[in-house]
Amino acid sequence: MDRVKAAIVFNRICEQGSLSAAARVLDMSRPMVSRYLEQMEHWAGTRLLHRSTRKLSLTAAGERVLEQSRELVEVAEQIADQQEAETPAGRLRVACARFTAEHMVMPWLSPFLARYPAMAVDLHVSNQAVNLVEERIDLAIRITNDLDPNVIARRLGACESVLCASPDYLARHGRPTAPEQLALHNCLHYSHFSRGLWHFRQADGERLALDVAGNFSANESSLLTNAARAGMGIALLPELEVRQSLIAGELVPVLEQLEPEPLGVFGLYRSRRHQPLALSLFLESLKAALPAG
Repeated sequence: MDRVKAAIVFNRICEQGSLSAAARVLDMSRPMVSRYLEQMEHWAGTRLLHRSTRKLSLTAAGERVLEQSRELVEVAEQIADQQEAETPAGRLRVACARFTAEHMVMPWLSPFLARYPAMAVDLHVSNQAVNLVEERIDLAIRITNDLDPNVIARRLGACESVLCASPDYLARHGRPTAPEQLALHNCLHYSHFSRGLWHFRQADGERLALDVAGNFSANESSLLTNAARAGMGIALLPELEVRQSLIAGELVPVLEQLEPEPLGVFGLYRSRRHQPLALSLFLESLKAALPAG
C-alpha cells in the first residue's frame, strides 16, 4: 500500500478522533481506513493507538509516529508542488453563493480552464458557511465586511452595491430625497448579513448606517432583484446583479448622493504554507477579474 497515503489516513484518524470520522472526511470506506492504519502499525512495528468503545488515543510510539507522518506528508506535498509548477493540475473544490458563482466566477472560468487544461473545478453553490476540512473544500469565497479574524483569508476585491427601485414603485410612493426618508418606504433587504442595516458613505466622507424595514427579505440577491423590479420596494443590491435592469430602465438609482459601502470579497483556504499552484492561480485570476474597491 502507498505509505504516503497511509500517513495521510493516520493523520486524519488522529485529527478526527475516530476511524469513522476520518473515513467521512477522506470519502473512504471505514474498512479501507482500518487497513491503512494496520499498514502504519505494521510499518512502525508497534501499536500506535489505544482503542476503546468511546475514543482513540495515541500510544507513546503513536505520538512519535504522528510527528514523523506529518513531516512525511509535508515533504510529499512539497514534491507534488514542484511537479505541478510546470503544469498546474488537479481538481479544486470551490464553495460560494449563487450570486458569486454566476457573476464573479463563471464569467472568466471558461478561458481559465482552457488555459490550464490539466485543472478541473468542482463548484459547490450554497449560501451556507462550509467547513473546509470536513467538506474537503479547497477554497470558499465569501462576501462580507464582518470576516472571522481566526480564518485564513485573502482579500480578492470588492462587491459594489446600488440603492434602487422600479419607476412604478417611485411613481406610487414618491422618490426619497434624504436618507431619513427611507424609514417611510418599504425596504427590501438581504436577510443573511445586513439584517435591515444599510451602510453608506456620504459626500463629506462620513459614514452612515440606516436601520430599514420592509415586508420582504431574502438570503438570495436574485429574489430581491425580482421583488424590486416588480415594484415591491426599495432595495440595496449588488451592482453586478442589477446592471442589466438599470440599463433597461426596469430599475433606477435612488438617493444617488449616498455611496453604498462596498463589501469585501475574500478567499478562505486551509493553509498559508502549502498552497497548491492550482489554487494560487485561481485566486490570482479571480482577484484580477474583480473591482479592487
